Amino acid sequence: MGQFYEEIPDSLFKWILDQKMFWVATAPLLGSGHVNISPKGGPYFGLLDKRTFWYLDLTGSGNETVSHLYEPGNGRITVMFNAFEGGPRILRLFGHGRALENGTPQFADFIKKHDVDPIPGARSIILVDVHQVGSSCGFSVPYYEFKEHRNTLNEFFARKVERYENGKAEDSMPRYFPFGWANCTPSCCWRLIEDHPDTGPTRTRGASTASRATTLPKRSASRSTSPLSRSLSARWRIPSTRP
Repeated sequence: MGQFYEEIPDSLFKWILDQKMFWVATAPLLGSGHVNISPKGGPYFGLLDKRTFWYLDLTGSGNETVSHLYEPGNGRITVMFNAFEGGPRILRLFGHGRALENGTPQFADFIKKHDVDPIPGARSIILVDVHQVGSSCGFSVPYYEFKEHRNTLNEFFARKVERYENGKAEDSMPRYFPFGWANCTPSCCWRLIEDHPDTGPTRTRGASTASRATTLPKRSASRSTSPLSRSLSARWRIPSTRP
C-alpha cells in the first residue's frame, strides 16, 4: 500500500543511500513544455537530514534540470528510487531544488563541509528541500542485478581536464558549459534562457566565459535566426582570453 510522509523516515535512510541509481524529474511552468526525466548513477548523492536530499550534478548532453530550477516561480523537482533487489519499493521525494554551482563559494563550502569529491565534469550540487515523501508497492518493477557503475562520463571529462592543463584552452570546463549544452538544450529551456538570461544554467563560470568567447555555441538551423540566437550573437562576440 502507498504511504505518504512529511519528511524522510529514519527507516528509509539506509535504503536510500544503498541505491545505485535514481531518476530526477522537472518541468517548465509553460504548459507546452515537456517534462524532463534524467537518470542518475554513481555514489554521488546523500541526505543532510530528514528534509534535505542532495546530489552532484554531472555535466551531460543537456541542462534541463537546472534550467527548470532557475525558472522564476518554479524549482519543482521529484526524485524517484526503485528497488531492483530485495523487497519491492518505489520511493519519491517531492520538493523544490536549488543549485550550488561549481566555481561559487557555496559549492566550495558544501564539498568541504560534507567531504564531497568534485570529480571532473561536476557542474553543481543540487539541493532538494523535501516537502513530501511517497512510497508505493513497486510490485511490477523487475529484478536487476547490479554489475558496476559506468565510468565513461568520468573518464571523458578527466581527459578533457588533462588536455586543458596541458595547454589546450578550448577544453576548459567553463567554456564547455555554454558551448556544450547549447547544442542540445530543448526549445522550452532555450525560451527560459532567452527570457531570463541572467538566471540560466551554469550562469557563473559558463556565462563569464561565453562573454569572452569569439565562437558562438553550435545550434541547429532552426535556432540560427531566433531572437535568442541574435541576442547571443550580440552578447558573445567579444575578444577572448584563456578561460
